Amino acid sequence: MKIKVLGPGCANCKKLEQFVVSAVDELGVEADVEKVTELTEIMEYPIMSTPGLVFDEEVVCSGRVPSPEEITGWLRDAAAKGSQGG
Repeated sequence: MKIKVLGPGCANCKKLEQFVVSAVDELGVEADVEKVTELTEIMEYPIMSTPGLVFDEEVVCSGRVPSPEEITGWLRDAAAKGSQGG
């Protein structure tokens, strides 16, 4: 699974990245977490404000820092979807 945290490096973006890394570790999901800070790359996604969270090129959240529980739920769903082959 490819996870991207979109944001210029503000406190909220860093907090989101920490939450994501913790959730990945907690669930034992195999994932590549990438921090995207370049504005031109961020603009490739349909978000109006940062931070943004992208799982396998699908935006799951933007404009706020979701709770660790939300992130864990999305990770479980994405992992289940990935294990079903699509």
